[in-house]
Amino acid sequence: MFIKILFIGDIFGEPGREFLKLQLPELKNKYKYQLLIINGENAAHGRGITHKIYKEFMDLGVNVITSGNHIFGNHDVFNFIDNSNLIRPLNYPDCQGSGFLKINFNGKMITIINLLGRVYMNLPIDCPFQVIDKFLKNDQSDYYFVDFHSEATSEKIAMGHFLDGRVDALVGTHTHVQTNDDRILPKGTCYITDVGMTGPLNGVIGVEKDIIVSRFLKGFGTESFKVATGNRQLNGIFLDLSDNKRPKIEKIKIYE
Repeated sequence: MFIKILFIGDIFGEPGREFLKLQLPELKNKYKYQLLIINGENAAHGRGITHKIYKEFMDLGVNVITSGNHIFGNHDVFNFIDNSNLIRPLNYPDCQGSGFLKINFNGKMITIINLLGRVYMNLPIDCPFQVIDKFLKNDQSDYYFVDFHSEATSEKIAMGHFLDGRVDALVGTHTHVQTNDDRILPKGTCYITDVGMTGPLNGVIGVEKDIIVSRFLKGFGTESFKVATGNRQLNGIFLDLSDNKRPKIEKIKIYE
């Protein structure tokens, strides 16, 4: 059975959405992926996602949209997240939406899970380690894919080892900078600390650079965030889980 997954990291604003649309035909031709998963929590002007943008992604053939700490940054999400292909972090307590989505693919069940880290996040969320541990002990699926949206590299690497051999892939998101540690962990889990972002290339993680530089110089901000313009980038990973004993993970970096 062939199971090939393309995952595109944090899509930031209109530049990210348009560059994804532009690059998808070539990515489909090259990788011949069967499942397309994206992180869309920054899709609406860099913060949250709207129903209109959600539908645009679905029209592009996206199967699942993961998220993170900005999932509820745009209140329109409350109007459509239930029973949608958009998932919020599993360790958000008592809120709308689901933290996972199951897809039946050629008779095999694939479960996509979203988790949110706690280090530096300062959010009222449950422990991601305890939550995912309990979930996996009470679930039966053939394949598991986890998007761990977390700030600290140590927390992501620790989660990778915690889930090694229990999930097929754990990919990190949130920092918007692709890391160079894509690998197969000792017990067989595909891993990367951060996939990187899709959107403006020459901003500061998506935002106009002058606004962020000014904040560092002054210690406070005088302007609201604006999505950067100019050249764009796409960052993602390709997973081939066709051979359980020899899975493959490959970084994708495309710059204008």
